[in-house]
Amino acid sequence: MYKGFYDLTSAMLTQTRNLDVVGNNMSNTATTGYKADRYADTTFDEVMRSRVGNKQKAPQALGTTTSYITALDEVYTDHSQGGLEPTGLPFDFAIEGEGYFAVQSAAGRVYTRNGSFMLDNQGYLYLAGQGRVLGQNGQPIYLGTDHITTLADGTITGADGRVLGTLGVFAFADPAQALEKTGEGMFTSNIQPQAAGNMIIHHKMIERSNIDLVQQMTEMITCQRALQSASQMSKMYDQLMTKTSTELGRV
Repeated sequence: MYKGFYDLTSAMLTQTRNLDVVGNNMSNTATTGYKADRYADTTFDEVMRSRVGNKQKAPQALGTTTSYITALDEVYTDHSQGGLEPTGLPFDFAIEGEGYFAVQSAAGRVYTRNGSFMLDNQGYLYLAGQGRVLGQNGQPIYLGTDHITTLADGTITGADGRVLGTLGVFAFADPAQALEKTGEGMFTSNIQPQAAGNMIIHHKMIERSNIDLVQQMTEMITCQRALQSASQMSKMYDQLMTKTSTELGRV
């Protein structure tokens, strides 16, 4: 009798959660190296079957039960390449291809595509608000000067040609599974990464976020309309059920 309420409520919850994801993406459009999140939903019936151990999801196992109630399946991160933008700044670096910079933060090692670095007060390469940038050897990179040249493999040399360090760029076989987003374009991982091989370091450039603003705005409008429709239908359903209950009470 009240199945419509469940369906409409799940639809409103789904669109609200999707709007949260879209809103977060849009607020990080200008965040260097940021990777967009995507919302994926499924039916409540599928979620329950998965949690009780049926990983096969074969047709014969599902039976004839139909569920229209949607539930969160996952919010996954799109790790695709963002566009590269020249800045002319000596401590800006962008990765073309696979891999992430490693930074030693107060909470431990974090990974990022944000290569907008600076020097700290001791001359080490530093990511604002996070910590010192790690080299290929896993140690902080000391530069002490802004007169640097960087090769495509991340090797940094001084004005006299002396090698000052090599940017550490680390890759994961499956970034979607290995990395956990912590915010502001930062990721953590419990998996030991490998040195990235299929990549090029661009000096005096940064990687923009991979967020398509037009796509996100379209998604936001679609979600808002779906949410409004579900809300209006819920009100109509409530009025109908109230009227039906009143009429039945008079019989």
